Amino acid sequence: MNFLRKILFPFSILYGCVTGVRNFLYDKDILKSSFFNTPVIAVGNLSVGGTGKTPQIEYLIRLLSGTYKVATLSRGYKRKSEGFVLADTTATAEILGDEPYQFYKKFPNINVAVDANRTNGITQLLELVKPEVILLDDAYQHRKVKAGFYILLTAYNDLYIDDLILPAGNLRESRDGVARAAIIVVTKCPPSLTQIQQNEIKGRLKLKSCQQLFFTYIKYDDSVYSERTILKVTDLDPENLFLVAGIAKPQPFFDHLKVKASNCMTFPDHHHFTDKDIAAILEKAGTRKIITTEKDYVRLEGKLPSEQLFYLPIVSAFLNNENDFDKTILDYVGASTRNS
Repeated sequence: MNFLRKILFPFSILYGCVTGVRNFLYDKDILKSSFFNTPVIAVGNLSVGGTGKTPQIEYLIRLLSGTYKVATLSRGYKRKSEGFVLADTTATAEILGDEPYQFYKKFPNINVAVDANRTNGITQLLELVKPEVILLDDAYQHRKVKAGFYILLTAYNDLYIDDLILPAGNLRESRDGVARAAIIVVTKCPPSLTQIQQNEIKGRLKLKSCQQLFFTYIKYDDSVYSERTILKVTDLDPENLFLVAGIAKPQPFFDHLKVKASNCMTFPDHHHFTDKDIAAILEKAGTRKIITTEKDYVRLEGKLPSEQLFYLPIVSAFLNNENDFDKTILDYVGASTRNS
């Protein structure tokens, strides 16, 4: 434990006590949670930021939307609107937040909504669009709603088992919170992670026999996309690229495109790009192609020249046992739908 963590550790004990008491009260039904007959899947993490929730939600959308009427409900972090908002043709990243707006643009066959009050958001969705399954984005600690199914994400290089509670570490609650999850996904793994290494992680996590563990990696698209153009990544010259990222952990994105640090520009996660930011990007990029993440693209589109701005999509891919994951989710939704 480094010096700063030692100083902050007493505050982590206090924070852990507060969150622990809160969870105890919900677990014992002293504090009431709302439960809905419609299947609700909550995706989240124990730590703050950067575990790959967006590609995991998108995986679930692809898995379910061909069979069921799907809705997503997010808080809409850093949006400039309030209350419940159901995405329509007037939606923007500023109204919904970047990730929900990305869902709306990519998946026109689903409903996308935002509301910090998840109970109200679900109630509104059920009244307005009557979805058959609702995906709750980043709602693992939102105990006012009791989801029917919980998926917990933990990043390979930042496992919750190695972390401490805020502020000494990055955990939002005690590691005991993993008990709520039916599925735990270790995200952002090296694609070469062996079965022996997976078993070692499984042993360290000490999960219950009823919990399932899966391992995923970030799979980058073969192409980058602009408003009108598609270019193969293999055809791109790293010297002619300028990368922009406003995500929690951008280094893998930079490394994948093999661009040197001087040609990369980093902003805080969910950053709202100002006119000053845009001017700085254009000045540093010059005539180079500007490549950004898909999440940043929805906030940069229309602010940078369309012929110069491209994004690189990603998906969550399973190292193994993908069919087992799919079956577990489909079995839960199918059984819940029949019983609702």
